[in-house]
Amino acid sequence: EYVCLPDEPGEMDGVLAIKPANMRFDEAAAVPTGGLEALHFLRKGNIQPGYKVLINGAGGSIGTFGVQLAKHFGAEVTAVDSTTKLEMLHSIGADHTIDYTQADFTKNGQTYDLIFDVVGKSPYSRSVKSLKQNGVYLIANPQLSKMVRGKWTSTSSSKKVVLETTVQKTEDLIFLRELIEAGKIKTVIDRYYPLEQTAEAHRYVETGQKKGNVIITIAHT
Repeated sequence: EYVCLPDEPGEMDGVLAIKPANMRFDEAAAVPTGGLEALHFLRKGNIQPGYKVLINGAGGSIGTFGVQLAKHFGAEVTAVDSTTKLEMLHSIGADHTIDYTQADFTKNGQTYDLIFDVVGKSPYSRSVKSLKQNGVYLIANPQLSKMVRGKWTSTSSSKKVVLETTVQKTEDLIFLRELIEAGKIKTVIDRYYPLEQTAEAHRYVETGQKKGNVIITIAHT
């Protein structure tokens, strides 16, 4: 809940912005992680109004911000995740949902301008085939094999694969704050755990069942 930063932070010192006026501190705590990741990758995909965007792993921290940001940028959004998360994904703006336990998005004949694989688990070759010409495949957690294949795809075809670490910027955090204050995006919170139950919180996250974010609270004495 407390951190010291230099009065003139450098690139490696982290980013800092005033909390959105319409958010509690616990809600705001989740914004820099998922929000900045989602914003970074969607911008790398040069997202445009009217784009067809598919987000794989849409129900997590990065994905829930990704769905809302993609809608803000004017995209038609297809969200892929498990059965229990689909209703929530519709509630935050997803135009279409796919239950990955029931269907494989790479086999439905649809093509997309952007495929944002948050979890890094979509099948590489079929995902690339599911891109339109000049489409972009964004992979947030790539395996080494995908990193090698991604470079080859980007240099040998009209399609582009983006695999990189997010560079956090204060201006991006301010941009997210302004969207939150305007009611355009919000934090999705599944559960709260007190600090002493952090291990249990991690175990819950690792089940893959969480919707959005899990927040650790610190009691004040």
